Amino acid sequence: MANRRRGEVPLDLGADRYTLCFTLGALAELESALGARDLTGLSERFAGGHLATRDLIALLGAALRGGGHALADSDVAALPLAGGLEPIAAALGEALASAFGEAPPPNP
Repeated sequence: MANRRRGEVPLDLGADRYTLCFTLGALAELESALGARDLTGLSERFAGGHLATRDLIALLGAALRGGGHALADSDVAALPLAGGLEPIAAALGEALASAFGEAPPPNP
């Protein structure tokens, strides 16, 4: 079960529930994967609101691994998109906001 106070965000994909979390390791992984020099460069990359599919796979993969799931990016790319991209984008947005200091919503 995701603990929102620790920055964990639940995400249902297909029949499975996952936990997303941007740990320091996950953020460092993203910097490397996306060629950002630092956290500022990483946030600037996403500030424009335009994401390539490879960016989404890198974001989701890093957040899943930060949440404790041992999935390679090729596994992430094969996850079902039942419900479309909106639930994924919303969960990633919430996890990023939590990582960068915005208060998480209370646990239900």
